[in-house]
Amino acid sequence: MHAAGGGPVADVGCGPGHVTAHLHNLGVDAFGVDLSPVMIDVARHDHPHLRFEMGSMTDLDLADASVVGLLAFWSLIHVPDEAVPTVFGHFRRVLRPGGPLLLGFHVGDGSRLKTQGYGGHPMNVHVHRRQPDQVAAWLRDAGFIIEAHMLIAPDDSVPGAVLFARRQP
Repeated sequence: MHAAGGGPVADVGCGPGHVTAHLHNLGVDAFGVDLSPVMIDVARHDHPHLRFEMGSMTDLDLADASVVGLLAFWSLIHVPDEAVPTVFGHFRRVLRPGGPLLLGFHVGDGSRLKTQGYGGHPMNVHVHRRQPDQVAAWLRDAGFIIEAHMLIAPDDSVPGAVLFARRQP
């Protein structure tokens, strides 16, 4: 992100803000965005020196070309397939040309309803698993170039994937 010339980096779907804080500790001008007011409250409580705001990745309220980098770690899993192209369109819009995008998500097919969150807290959200090739195709259609991808724990019952892409000029 420093190579991109410096500037703000958005952690979209930041949850409790752990990754945002880690980036900040590395010297990155990171801020978090999350749809859940509870997650934003936790993030602000745990990391009061950082910026966290409520927002939706399906209607990302950030100015055009306002961030030098964007990451979405395991937050895209809560977006249904039909909304992913819209999300990637917003990611492209808010990223500066050439800006990096880092995505992490569950690999698989289909969706399931999750009724218990981390720590046993009740919840009612759908979790969508996707094939990396499909996510890469959506990214290309939205104007990104895929630079790298990695499958994480392919032998686990729910493997993960990380895709690194860059916004085309």
